[in-house]
Amino acid sequence: MSSLLLNAPQSAAHGVTLPRRAGVFRQVATAISTYTTRRATRRALARLDANMLRDIGVDPLHARQEVAKPFWLS
Repeated sequence: MSSLLLNAPQSAAHGVTLPRRAGVFRQVATAISTYTTRRATRRALARLDANMLRDIGVDPLHARQEVAKPFWLS
C-alpha cells in the first residue's frame, strides 16, 4: 500500500475526488498495521529465554503477561 495513494486527494486513474470514507480506510489500514506489528513483536518476545530477557532488562513474568495479551490490546 502506498502512502501516496492514501493521501492523494484525487484518483489518478479517473481524476475523481476520493470520498470522505478514504479517511476511514486509512484508519483501518493503520489499525491493521498496528495489530500486525504487535503480534510479531509479541511472538518474538515469546521466543526469548529468561537470560535473554534479563539481558534486555525485561522481567520474565512481565514478558509472559505481555505475550498472553491479544493483538488488539496495547
